[in-house]
This record gives sequence, structure tokens and C-alpha cells, in this order.
Amino acid sequence: MEERKCLECGEALKGRADQKFCNDLCRNAYNNKKLGKSSNYMRKINRLLKKNHIILRELNPEDKTTTFRSTLEKLGFEFDYHTHMYTTRTGRIYYFVYDQGYSELDNNKFVLVKKEDIL
Repeated sequence: MEERKCLECGEALKGRADQKFCNDLCRNAYNNKKLGKSSNYMRKINRLLKKNHIILRELNPEDKTTTFRSTLEKLGFEFDYHTHMYTTRTGRIYYFVYDQGYSELDNNKFVLVKKEDIL
């Protein structure tokens, strides 16, 4: 019978026939390496979305307000990252970061809104 070895460190395994790792540390290290690249990309995007959400929430405590593009940019807002879009019947497009939304008005001015939960 062939000796079974830990997929991470190569140490001989003792115990269950379906065992793949010698301990939790090796299991976690193996899975972190395996998922590393895609997880890092998702973590980066999630960080940007979270930052955008915080900025919108702080600028919009009353659920509807206006601000300028320069204010958003100064705070580090990333306009390319949002969770979804909503187009009104009149054609105005709102970009949302979860429940916080924004739409561009004239003269680099933005209206900030909060979408109420409908779930």
C-alpha cells in the first residue's frame, strides 16, 4: 500500500483513509495558496466597494443630499466601482453601492440617495 502524504508539507499521514492534511495549519495554508489569486482580486474589489459605501454614507446622513465631484474625489471615491444601476422612467441613471446611490447632475454636482430595503 502506498504511503499517503500531506498535500501541503509532504509529511506521512496517519489516521483516516481519506485524510489529506496532517493538521489544520497545513489545510489552511494549502487552501489559501489555492484560492490566493482570485481571492486577492475579490478582496481588492470588496475593499473599494466598502470604501465607496462609507464615503456615500458619511456624505448622506439624511438619505438625500447633494455634493460635488471634487468632494467625492478628494475623499478617494472610485466612480468605476458600484454594485448596480437603476434607470428612472425619465432616463436618469443612479449608480448604487449597496443601498447608497448617486446620480450626476449639471456642473459636476451629484445627488446622493439611500435606497430603502425592499426585502
